Amino acid sequence: MRVVMFGYQTWGHRTLQALLDSEHEVVLVVTHPKSDHVYEKIWDDSVAELAEKHGVPVLLRNRPDDEDLLRRLREAAPDIIVANNWRTWLPPEIFDLPPHGTLNVHDSLLPAYAGFSPLIWALINGEQEVGVTAHRMDAELDAGDIVFQRSVPVGATDTATDLFHRTVDLIGPIVTDSLDAIASGSAQWVPQDRSRASFFHKRSIEDSRIDWSWPAEDLERLVRAQSDPYPNAFTHHRGRRIRIVSAAVSRARYGGTPGRIFIREGDGVVIVAGPDARTGRSNGLVIRRLRTEDGTEHAATEYFRTMGGYLTARP
Repeated sequence: MRVVMFGYQTWGHRTLQALLDSEHEVVLVVTHPKSDHVYEKIWDDSVAELAEKHGVPVLLRNRPDDEDLLRRLREAAPDIIVANNWRTWLPPEIFDLPPHGTLNVHDSLLPAYAGFSPLIWALINGEQEVGVTAHRMDAELDAGDIVFQRSVPVGATDTATDLFHRTVDLIGPIVTDSLDAIASGSAQWVPQDRSRASFFHKRSIEDSRIDWSWPAEDLERLVRAQSDPYPNAFTHHRGRRIRIVSAAVSRARYGGTPGRIFIREGDGVVIVAGPDARTGRSNGLVIRRLRTEDGTEHAATEYFRTMGGYLTARP
């Protein structure tokens, strides 16, 4: 089949590489210009550079809303469009243009976690598995019929970085299997159960701010979800921002006011946390390692040399 690819960052790069390695012909690539958005500078393998290396024409667009793009797509005469991590909505005159429509590859187990940053949101929410879905694009974002889906388990200590590496390795096989099934006419399309659908917004720095009224179990997952190279979960100590690099749920339960720097436990320092903290029925969050704004990483037991005082959401 003749394929046009819409994609961006490492997800798009892996998709394009799978297409280039397949029996299908990539006739045009559309990708976004480089961005200064903090989350778009992570996992930023260049789709444009890979396409140019293989002699594939490249178009750079922030949005797919100009007549020149539509003209170039028609001239390319694709049998199918494949999209992965295209950051804006594609209109029907594009996604329905080829005979086989548009295959979208999304890094969640649809219909759950449509939208943005699905791995981070899934880890924060304590999901037991994550994965990748290939589906046919329609007018509703990430809602079309599914052709292939693969999952991986979420371990008790996994970070978002671990899950990224595990799921990004699923992209190549899913793209290849999907296109081969579509080309052969053997694809089996399964409608999504919209009663199970959820949609999440793009992450921003505000979403990494620690709220000490959250249960310690939720905060520990937030820390793992905001693992390097993502912007770390952060709080403030004496008016200065500190980023939490490593944390755990305390063994014992601790009572008091959420955010209180309380006591050493093991290799870390316990911070009182949770909606039930005042009753003494909550575990605390044990901070093990943190990073100050100058980029220096500290063991919590060295940084907090005396107990007392509070960590706060804002300076």
